[in-house]
Amino acid sequence: MQPWSQEQFTEQLRQVGQRRYHDRHPFHERMHAGELTRPQVQCWVANRFYYQTSIPVKDALLLSCCPVRDVRRHWVQRIIDHDGALDGAQSGAGSDPGGIEKWLRLGEGVGLARDDLESQRLLLPAVRYAVDAYVNFVATHPWIEGVASSLTELFAPQLMKKRLASLEQHYPWIDSDALDYFRARPPQAARDSDHGLATVQQYCTTPAEQQRAVAALDFKCDVLWAQLDAIHQHCLRLP
Repeated sequence: MQPWSQEQFTEQLRQVGQRRYHDRHPFHERMHAGELTRPQVQCWVANRFYYQTSIPVKDALLLSCCPVRDVRRHWVQRIIDHDGALDGAQSGAGSDPGGIEKWLRLGEGVGLARDDLESQRLLLPAVRYAVDAYVNFVATHPWIEGVASSLTELFAPQLMKKRLASLEQHYPWIDSDALDYFRARPPQAARDSDHGLATVQQYCTTPAEQQRAVAALDFKCDVLWAQLDAIHQHCLRLP
């Protein structure tokens, strides 16, 4: 069996998104159609926050086992993007509070207190289980498979743009400033997916390595889908 060419490999990865990415989940379809109630939007925001806070933990674990200096130098930016940069820690970045802080502001914008998110009192057990499974996957698999699992960001920019437009159109009760997270993420996701894809192409060169990369991305899509399954089922019982 011969390895895929870079073009074939990229197409195999993109096909995972076409088949499995959570943009097609019924919960997202309801959100984009403006069919969610305020409690249902709040449930989604509160539960998605656990995923947001776990991403930099996942990235730190990946960094801890990656032996390639150049990859680490690029990858550390992802942690800063989520956690925020300290004033003076990075040129021009001190004013960016980071994705987690922006998500907390989103929570306030939909009527939740910060403690509702940070205390995890609204976190569904199945969401916790799915997110923890992803963090554990990165902790226990080769670092390059962790990189491959992050390639859901190949498909994220379009979803983020669609989500922002839908929230602005259908949920005018959400303060516009609270939606800044969705304005910031498309360029970050595009930058990160370009680097992640180039890294996977460089370090996954055998058929087995390429197939494991595709499987890692497939697993990540399962994680995202499982989160929404839990949220959707719970939201069906909310007013």
